[in-house]
This record gives sequence, C-alpha cells and structure tokens, in this order.
Amino acid sequence: MKVYNLCCERDHRFEGWFSSEEDFSAQSCKELIECPICESRSVRKLPSAPRLNLSSAQPPQNDVSQQIQAEVIEVMRKIVASTEDVGERFAEEARRIHYNEAPERAIRGTASQSERAALAEEGIEVMSLPMPPALKQPLQ
Repeated sequence: MKVYNLCCERDHRFEGWFSSEEDFSAQSCKELIECPICESRSVRKLPSAPRLNLSSAQPPQNDVSQQIQAEVIEVMRKIVASTEDVGERFAEEARRIHYNEAPERAIRGTASQSERAALAEEGIEVMSLPMPPALKQPLQ
C-alpha cells in the first residue's frame, strides 16, 4: 500500500492511499482523484520522505495554513453534528421556527440569495456557511 501526500489546485492537502505507483498514475491520468474539501480533480503528489519511528523523534510541525484548515473542518463537523439538516426547506423551516410554529432548534440547509434576503427583511437572522462537499456526507 502506498500513501501519498496530495494537494489540489487550491492548496488543500490530504492523503491518498493506492495499491501501487502505477495505480496512482492511472487514477491521476483519468482525473479520478478528487480533493475531499473542494472536489477539485486537479491534484498533484507532494514530495514526501519515508517515516522513521524513533522514540526520541519529535512529531512533524504543521504549517499554519494546514492547522487553520484542520481547525475549520473540525468546527464544521461540530456544526453538522449539532444541527438538523432541513435541506431545500431551510427558508420555510426558519420561518416556522421564528413564528413559533415549529420547535426551536438549530437547523441547516440551503437557501437562495433571494430567500436569505427575504428572511433578513422579516427579521430572521441566518448565516451563510459554505460547506465542503466531504462534510455533507458521513465520513468513513
């Protein structure tokens, strides 16, 4: 099994596991490898060194952008775990909650720009948060 450090065109870094170098090359040529954050198929392999497990070795230090990316993903996972996904019914359900026609709870879903503007005019506060595609599905 080969584990490669990969990076998309937007500099999202992630691991890819392949049965061989040939398997990686074949999938790469067919653009089958996809960034789990933005779904970009423009992915490249980063240089990497073999890992040596030495008891006195210090763990590798992440650069700031990787650490921020990891923290943002963790916050988004918490949001997904603590909210109810109402999908396309977001505007309708937000109104029902606001007007006490439905139980108060944290919801998430999708709304068009005009729906968000109409909610704001009614005094219903909403927040847009682009969600990476990988977080919209259960992670394995």
